[in-house]
Amino acid sequence: MTNFRSALSLALLGCAAIAPAARAITLPSETAIPVVFTHTVDAKKAKAGDVVTAKTMQVVLLPNGEQLPKGTLVTGHVVEARPFNFDRTHYAVQQASYLSIQLDHVADNQAAIGVRALASNLAVQATFTPEGIDEPYGMGTMPLVGGAHYSPVAGRVTEGQYDDVIGYRKKQGVFARLLHGGEGCEGTQTEQSIAVFSPAACGLYGFYDYSLTAKDSSFRVASTRTTVIIRSGSAALLQVQ
Repeated sequence: MTNFRSALSLALLGCAAIAPAARAITLPSETAIPVVFTHTVDAKKAKAGDVVTAKTMQVVLLPNGEQLPKGTLVTGHVVEARPFNFDRTHYAVQQASYLSIQLDHVADNQAAIGVRALASNLAVQATFTPEGIDEPYGMGTMPLVGGAHYSPVAGRVTEGQYDDVIGYRKKQGVFARLLHGGEGCEGTQTEQSIAVFSPAACGLYGFYDYSLTAKDSSFRVASTRTTVIIRSGSAALLQVQ
């Protein structure tokens, strides 16, 4: 099973990434950039100015023929952080823990990059667990973050009762036109890189008792129950504003 799972993982995301030398690339509006966070950011330990890093999960193809290779570095910084401190006063309104993060650069490019969807490390790991023979989408099919499913054998992304095809695997990764997923998550007429995300992915996945607020190039994750932590291996579907 381990070898089978590894083979499926490679089919979805390609071989091991080696970050390329950075160079200036124009990032068109609406460009989706799936990334995985390379280290844990904990509201109990983080402070303003701390660097946040992530890497692209697959190749990002651009309309002019250029591309961001898999492993391209994406950097940002912590704007604010506050741990959770339980107020034992009767009927107290608990003050939220939060992490506010500003996204700054993709490689050497400074751009307005927002967060469309954010998935915990456990939600990401679940996308590499193929379904069994008795599960609804069929043996070997892999669930994507946000509801759709990916078949490494057929090379297609499907959703719904009739297995509508909404995305495809190409040599560089998995691509689809983004679908409307709710407020702040509009659809696109152009194919975008999605990696482990559903074309309709929007909001938080696998972060229980958390909330997400995204604005321009920054986002805030908050909780009134626990200290906010974005663990290494968590992923985000970013989008150029």
